[in-house]
Amino acid sequence: MKALYFMPGMAANSSIFEHLKFSEEKYTVHLLEWQLPESSQESISDYAKRMTLHITHDNPILIGVSFGGILVQEMAKHIQVEKLIIISSIKTKQEMPRRFKLSRKLKLYKVLPTHLFEDVDKLAKYAFGETVKNRVSLYQRYLSMNDRRYLNWAIREMVCWNQTTAPDGIIHIHGDADRVFPSQYIKEHTTIKGGTHIMILTKFKWFNENLPRLIENN
Repeated sequence: MKALYFMPGMAANSSIFEHLKFSEEKYTVHLLEWQLPESSQESISDYAKRMTLHITHDNPILIGVSFGGILVQEMAKHIQVEKLIIISSIKTKQEMPRRFKLSRKLKLYKVLPTHLFEDVDKLAKYAFGETVKNRVSLYQRYLSMNDRRYLNWAIREMVCWNQTTAPDGIIHIHGDADRVFPSQYIKEHTTIKGGTHIMILTKFKWFNENLPRLIENN
């Protein structure tokens, strides 16, 4: 059996994978969760090495969403993996959108008011209209790692990520309507039409139909 390890996106918990279904005869599914960094200066490499302690299988398949996609690439530098699959993510710093590069250059990530994200309920009080209210409801359900120490660390490590060469054999699944990492900057990838940055939730039927094929055929 193949061991699948899933890493959610920044600040998200593993509930984002709740709609994915896999054959219990072929796969074992393991859900990873974000941990607090040991210090504000912990490198993503050291953090990734700590996260590999939660991997209990040889040659696992690592699957990461968004910033989780960056993390699993860093984890694969410390352990042997069978496959790397990233969703709504990037493979190198060259695939970052211009605003990320500008933030890095001007160090704007240092002044982001991450404390505003610590209490999502407060944000809900300012939500007007059903669309925004539903969005806040989604935030409350899926974004549970809202500790300021984690957010400051994660935003810095994402914006300042330095990888310049994509890992050999990596499988990249990306939506053509992703506004966080616009597809125009993304090199080789499998495109999901109409897929946004949260397509792991909205396009789960596509993943249930196609992810096993990508795992087996590549």
